[in-house]
Amino acid sequence: MSKPNTAETAVLKLILTAAAWANIADNAASGPLTNLYWSLHTADPGEAGNQSTNEISYTGYARVAAARSTGTWGTITNGVATLQVNIDFGEMTAGVGGTVTHIGLGVGSSGATELLYSGPASPNVTIAAGLTPRVKGVPAGSPTTITED
Repeated sequence: MSKPNTAETAVLKLILTAAAWANIADNAASGPLTNLYWSLHTADPGEAGNQSTNEISYTGYARVAAARSTGTWGTITNGVATLQVNIDFGEMTAGVGGTVTHIGLGVGSSGATELLYSGPASPNVTIAAGLTPRVKGVPAGSPTTITED
């Protein structure tokens, strides 16, 4: 079975913007997350992976917080959320970079935390000294999207 677009949209709104899904779920936990965290990966974290699976490591890198809000995601429709802001990671100042092939969105600022979504980086990015990696939002054109299906 599959979900209809209305249910896909409700799931994305609940996870990405903390909007209640009427009569199904809400964000009323005692300490709901206010941010989700973007991560960069050198290979697909896979279905069994977590946020640290194949995560890149270089001096200057840290996961980047993004608010669970419509300011970050805008209007979510037909099971598709479009990133509205650019997500800029720290500049590589030292160390060995690597090639970013996948991006992820999860629940923790560090560690082997739950990965909610991941997908290919397009294009792949070779990290080198002086480079500031970016996950593109609407302002940069060709914005990143998350599709619930």
